[in-house]
Amino acid sequence: MAFRGKPPGAGSGEMSRRTAALRPQIALSPEEASKARALRRKGAEPEEIAERFGVPVAEVEKALVQMRSPRPETTRGTLNVTLAAHRLVMAERRGDEPLWRTMDRLLDELIGLRAAAGRKVAGRRRGDTEDVLPLFPAEQA
Repeated sequence: MAFRGKPPGAGSGEMSRRTAALRPQIALSPEEASKARALRRKGAEPEEIAERFGVPVAEVEKALVQMRSPRPETTRGTLNVTLAAHRLVMAERRGDEPLWRTMDRLLDELIGLRAAAGRKVAGRRRGDTEDVLPLFPAEQA
């Protein structure tokens, strides 16, 4: 299948000249810096890497600072909700409490209520529908 759209330019994927100019000068060549990062990923300490390349530890640390490392968990997320749900969350917010803390508190309360309702349901006869929390409660104005 042929490439659709405009193909990437000759320098696509490369670091911008501005970013390269802002980076500090390192006493290691780009190849050595890449090897230093690979050694660090394998568990080598900066002092060992500096000794191997015969440069000061500070130079190796400059190369290692430029390493990309995966983030194990995201720090934020987006919650797509209706305007009614947004109003509910904002009404439940305590002072200037962060929204994530409000959501955590609301979900903790919901889980607790569901667990309590589950204990009631387990002790009832089949077909009884009293005291059950609705999955989607009626919207309040």
